[in-house]
Amino acid sequence: MTNPRQLAFITLRDVHKGAYADVALDRVLQKVSLPDSDRRLLTELVYGSVRRQRTLDTLIDQLAKKKSHQQPPDLRTILHLGFYQLRYQERIPASAAVNTTVQLAKENGFSGLTGFVNGLLRQYLRKAGGTNEQEGRGAEEKDSLLLPQSPIPSSQSPIPHFDPLELPENPVERLGILHSFPDWIVQVWLEQLGLADTEKLCEWMNQSPTIDLRINPLRTSIKEVEAALQSVGVLVRRIPHLPQALRFIGNTGSIQKLPGFKEGWWTVQDASAQLVGHLLDPQPGEVVIDVCAAPGGKTTHIAELMADKGKIWACDRTPSRLRKLQENSKRLNLQSIQICTGDSRHLNQFQNTADRVLLDAPCSGLGTMHRHADARWRQTPASVQELSVLQRELITHTSTFVKPGGVLVYATCTLHPAENEEIISAFLAESPDWQIESDSGVELPDFTDSTPQGWFKLWPHRQDIDGFFMVRLRKNNNSE
Repeated sequence: MTNPRQLAFITLRDVHKGAYADVALDRVLQKVSLPDSDRRLLTELVYGSVRRQRTLDTLIDQLAKKKSHQQPPDLRTILHLGFYQLRYQERIPASAAVNTTVQLAKENGFSGLTGFVNGLLRQYLRKAGGTNEQEGRGAEEKDSLLLPQSPIPSSQSPIPHFDPLELPENPVERLGILHSFPDWIVQVWLEQLGLADTEKLCEWMNQSPTIDLRINPLRTSIKEVEAALQSVGVLVRRIPHLPQALRFIGNTGSIQKLPGFKEGWWTVQDASAQLVGHLLDPQPGEVVIDVCAAPGGKTTHIAELMADKGKIWACDRTPSRLRKLQENSKRLNLQSIQICTGDSRHLNQFQNTADRVLLDAPCSGLGTMHRHADARWRQTPASVQELSVLQRELITHTSTFVKPGGVLVYATCTLHPAENEEIISAFLAESPDWQIESDSGVELPDFTDSTPQGWFKLWPHRQDIDGFFMVRLRKNNNSE
C-alpha cells in the first residue's frame, strides 16, 4: 500500500488509541517505500492533524449534527484528514481534498456514510466561499480550484466573515480553539506574555520544525561541513553567536545519509540546547556530571567544549536511552564520557566531586511542542505538578555533587513557571550556600538577555528557536 492518505489514516488511528505520533509514523514508514513527495505529504497530514486536533474537532461539532466525540472513532479520524487539507493545505485543490476523503470513508468501512462526509466537507467550503457550485462550471475548472488558507485573525482584528470556524469571545477559549491548544496551556502563556504575544507563540508552535546541527570542532570545521553539505545540494545557514550551529534550509532527505554524519563531524541539536552547554562553560581537565544525560546531545557537547579532556559522568536511569548516548559518543569519537546507570536522586557516590553539574531536568516540554505534535494533548496541569516534584528532588540532591565554588546549570525545554522560576526560587530559599551567577563572564547571544532575577528564558516566537529556561548557580567557596 502506497497511498499517503490511507497511510496517514492508519497512523492516526494508532495515535488516537494512545501511540506516540512519531513512533506510529515511523512504524508505518518502515513498512513502505514512498517517493519523497508522498513521504512529506504523509508526515504533514499526520503531524498536522494531531496538532490541529481541537480545531478539527470543533469544526465537526459546529457543522455536523453529532459532536466529534459521538462520531465513530475511525470516521472522526477521516474527517480530521479532510478538514485539515481544506483548512491548512493551500496547495491541495479543494476538490482533491474532498474526493480523497470520501474515498477513505468508502475504503475503511463507511460506504454508507460517504454522502455525509461529502456533504460536511462541502458545507465547510460553501461557508468559506471556496467553491462555486453553480451549474455550467466545467469539471476541469472545478478541479483546479484552490481553497485559499483562511487568514488567521489577529487579536485586534475581527474574525474574517469567510472563516467557517465560529469562535467564542473568551480569549483563552478563542486562542485554544483557533490555534488548537488546551485552555490551560494558553492560560499559562497569557499570564506571562499577554494576548498579542501569546497568539504569536501559538502560531509559531504550529509551524513545522526546523532542524539545527552542531558541528564537532574536534573533527572538522564549520566551513568544511558547509562545503560537504553544499556538495550534495543541501543548504544550511549559520546561527549568529553560536560557533558550532548550522540550520538546514529546505528538504534534507535522510539525515543519517548526509556527508559527515557517519564520520562524526556533526550531530543534530537545536540552537537553544547548544546554549545550555555554553552557559555551563566546562573547562578541559574538569569533572562534570550530567545528571539526566540521555540521549546525550548536551553530554557530547560538554565533551567537545572541554576538548575531550577531563571526566564527564553521564547519569540516567534508562539503560536503552544511555545506549543511544554511547552510540553518539562513539560516532563523534569522544573518550571522556563515563556512563552511570541510575536515578540521580539516589546516587550518593558523587558528593562534592564535580566542578560543574548540568541538570537538564525532565519536563513537560512546552517549549518544544512544534517538534512533538501530541505533547499538548499528553501533558496536563497534574502532570506538570508531578514533574515539578521530581525537579525539586533532583536539584536538592544533585546540588550536593558540586564542590565548594563549583557551578550547577539548571535547564528545561518548558515555558511553565512551576517547572522553572518556582523551582529555582524554592531551591535558593532552602539553600543559603547557593546563588544565581548572572555575571559569569560567559558570552551568550544578545537575544539571551538575562532577566532581572538572573535566569534566561528563550521565547520561540521572538528568537525562532525552541523555548528554553536556564539558570547558572554557584556554590559558595566556604560551603561544607
